[in-house]
Amino acid sequence: MATTRRGFLTGAAAGALGAAGIYELVDRLTSSPARTAAQGLPPEQHLLESVSVVRDEGVAVMVPPLHHQVVTAKVRATDLRRAQRDLEDALAGLDSRFEPTPAGLGVTVAWGLPYFERLVPRAWAAHAPFDRRARKPALLATRRFPSDPHSTVLEENDVAVLLRSDSLEHIADGAKALFDELHVFGVTSIRKGFAGGGFGAKQSLPKQMAMAAGVSGADLIPDTAELFLGFTSTQAANLGPGRIANLETLGYTDAAGGYFHGGTHMHLSHIFEDLEAWYLNFDFQERVATTFRPGLSVREGAQTVPQGPTEVTGVEQVERDFGRRGRIGHSSSIQPTSRLAADVVGPDGTVYAKGTAIPQRADFNTLDNPFFWRPEGVDHTPSAGVHFLVFNPTSDDFHRNRLAMDGVLPGRRLRLEPGSRAQGLNSVLHTTHRQNFLVPPRTHRAFPLAEL
Repeated sequence: MATTRRGFLTGAAAGALGAAGIYELVDRLTSSPARTAAQGLPPEQHLLESVSVVRDEGVAVMVPPLHHQVVTAKVRATDLRRAQRDLEDALAGLDSRFEPTPAGLGVTVAWGLPYFERLVPRAWAAHAPFDRRARKPALLATRRFPSDPHSTVLEENDVAVLLRSDSLEHIADGAKALFDELHVFGVTSIRKGFAGGGFGAKQSLPKQMAMAAGVSGADLIPDTAELFLGFTSTQAANLGPGRIANLETLGYTDAAGGYFHGGTHMHLSHIFEDLEAWYLNFDFQERVATTFRPGLSVREGAQTVPQGPTEVTGVEQVERDFGRRGRIGHSSSIQPTSRLAADVVGPDGTVYAKGTAIPQRADFNTLDNPFFWRPEGVDHTPSAGVHFLVFNPTSDDFHRNRLAMDGVLPGRRLRLEPGSRAQGLNSVLHTTHRQNFLVPPRTHRAFPLAEL
């Protein structure tokens, strides 16, 4: 790793990369679930191998890694070819030490539009994937949505690195190798968090962590809730399978066979969650209506609600529910845009059935306020929230899903007051930061296009 010029990463950031703070509690409160071995490195760097599956209330549920960390940065290297070699060497070193599984270390390197337009503009113009369905570039500038507050920051980071593992030590090792020992980035933020439901009647991490941190409303979280807001979100049928979110799989883009074949799009945002408003102002049935669909019949206290292809709601049903009840549900409103409208056969022959989910979410609970570290400092008062991270085939595909949360559906727009109670979850969520990124395939993960 010959790239030198120390000072690109401040001492404070270097210390924060390995520090765990309140997240050290995770390992005291729970243990890692059993994991299987990986079957090798997939071409896609965004896919995490050997994620466990359990059944909760008869529903298959994915068990994500316990620990998560996202580091955003600006490129400080001036010799991109040299930096490319050094970063790939560092990543290959991590690949040789850790399997790409929760028991090992999942590393995903995503690149922002500022990187492509500022540092490799000519190669980007020649190789940027194009969204044929939307007739737009596959990677779009970050935008605000109707229910976003004016204070939402549209970020302009060059890179974001997602680290996932059941081991805090593995994440610290990954961050050290990429940002402390390798001096090509200037860190702009460090974001930490955790995931872990109370499957098997155990008290969940969100409940225990929020209580330990003294977060307002923590005592109201159901004991076995997978997320702060009480419902299970990682049902296998609710997450896009396999390579469905790849740029090329559904034919949305022209990436097939090109430089970015095997890549995907990633959206990253931070969202505050008002737990007291959620649990005190919404009774259980209203929380069900808000999270899933108005009028849905669910057993009192249930947390894992089936979200398979047969439970998918269409635009007409969402519109009817809104007309009758004056509100929309989160899941039902985004299903017309986030689920397949017909069977699709992928380039490798895989059949993705009608009703299959497209987005591959990797979001996680956090107590950051809004970040664990950034150069200008942070408020260290713990606050309930989520670092929302999701892989979609394109920026436009993510935008369609997010607009649906605001009542902007395919072919029609519901008359909803942004952020109102009728708009569902958006009434208790507050997005502080947003940015879109492109995730190259593993072969081009280090400074993509620099060699051209």
